[in-house]
Amino acid sequence: MSCVERNSQYTDHLSRNFERLTEAADKILADVKAANPTSEGSVHPIACNIRSEEEVSNLVDETLAKFKRVDFLVNNAGGQFRSLLEDVSLKGWQAVMDTNLNGTFLMTKKVYHAYMKEHGGSIVNIIIVLDKGSPWLAHSAAARAGIESLSKSLPVEWASSGITLNCVAPGIILSSGVENYPSGAEMFEYAAEKATAAKRMGSVEEVSASVLYYLSPAGSYVTGDTMHVDGGWHLMGPLLDVPPHENNHPYGTSKL
Repeated sequence: MSCVERNSQYTDHLSRNFERLTEAADKILADVKAANPTSEGSVHPIACNIRSEEEVSNLVDETLAKFKRVDFLVNNAGGQFRSLLEDVSLKGWQAVMDTNLNGTFLMTKKVYHAYMKEHGGSIVNIIIVLDKGSPWLAHSAAARAGIESLSKSLPVEWASSGITLNCVAPGIILSSGVENYPSGAEMFEYAAEKATAAKRMGSVEEVSASVLYYLSPAGSYVTGDTMHVDGGWHLMGPLLDVPPHENNHPYGTSKL
């Protein structure tokens, strides 16, 4: 259970797979009750394809009909695959852009018009570590860079509505997502040892606690910010060896 869910009274969870959503909602609610038996919180699962403007609109409308308000929005949906850019098709590129950048745009804009424009609120966008580039994930990095730029423009445009908007950039995190890669956690443990100052993987709880800071009253004076939850990875650069070559030719007559 994340810190965000534990500290939210009412939570909407969305995905395209309603069965998985329902299972997740039941588990979250059970964890909340175990941590606080007197909690009156609830979790409401809604199936939604965030690439569809119509489905996004229906999602927000249903949320408002049930809970009457949307105080927070965490844009955490995303999709990516490891590949050199030279091998990424236009279809693959567009799929990543639609889910990450366009989905964030649609969700954020709808929530703004439907509720936050008049009532204020806090929005957190989950991106990736972008400071040193993302070899093998250039398509995803391009989409997330767009989200980060959006997250620096909207805090000014929407400040008069009482809206704060920030990003969290997780690094190498031990989550269920590691199962999507052939070598699983082993590859990520190696990367964390080599590429982070902390010399370990991060936890899901460390990410959710950072999100909660932005959503809480303590974060009300912070907007347009990006918090790195990466053990110092953004200071050290990506883990990618460039093979030996002689294809970068010097300019000038000096002998190197």
